[in-house]
Amino acid sequence: MKLHRLTEKGLEAFNEFLDSLTTDSPRSFPAHLLTDPEMSVPVEPPVEIETCIFANRFEAGRYLYQRLNGIPNIDRDQGLWAWLSAFYFEQLCPRDHSGNRKPGERARWIPAIGDYRKYYRHLLAGPYRIYKAHCEKPEVALALLCSKLHSPGDIVEQLASRQELVTNEAVMQVATWLYVGDDGRPKRGSGGRGPGSPRRLADVLNQFELTWDLYSMSAADLLKMLPSEFDKFRSDKQPGNQASTPFKGLSNLQCDSEG
Repeated sequence: MKLHRLTEKGLEAFNEFLDSLTTDSPRSFPAHLLTDPEMSVPVEPPVEIETCIFANRFEAGRYLYQRLNGIPNIDRDQGLWAWLSAFYFEQLCPRDHSGNRKPGERARWIPAIGDYRKYYRHLLAGPYRIYKAHCEKPEVALALLCSKLHSPGDIVEQLASRQELVTNEAVMQVATWLYVGDDGRPKRGSGGRGPGSPRRLADVLNQFELTWDLYSMSAADLLKMLPSEFDKFRSDKQPGNQASTPFKGLSNLQCDSEG
């Protein structure tokens, strides 16, 4: 399907649909949002978007970067990201065990333009922007990209809201070394809030910034500086290899060009 952006009327209708999901009378997905000329308009020049099954945020970020990079002012294109949210709605808002959908806060669906602390919460623009920031070595940011598309998790919540952290290669590599296992998935306990957690890592990095220039440090040196509370997440892998966390990327990505 050709990439579109929602019009003001389309954004209003999408908002109304999302609101209905939190009531006792949830509406059916308004599929006409995707193509109705009153609800959405094609992006020019044309971009083809496929119906894909993304295993995680990494796959989504990489796919969107490959398809969308080069579109002018895309970070501020609220209608485009909202349309993509609608296009991938089934993946972004799966039904729970009771058959209900929980869309969460609106920033997950329509990006909070101008507010970086909320912008990263958009379920598609967030991983796209993180992947783009590390496109030459995207594996270093796997800590923020290894979770399910609809459930970013606490690592993202604690680290992605601060641009100075999420764009720092050394910080991202350290987070990946700490919280991503050899299988490319979050380590057990990495979503907690206690000692050694992502929340604590953000606090420690805040303190480090008062004394050191984190952008001038290597990932290996930064890892050595962390207090002992992080030892439970350290591995016996030798720091220094930026691609030390194995990941197959898009090897199993399934897409339907007829989307």
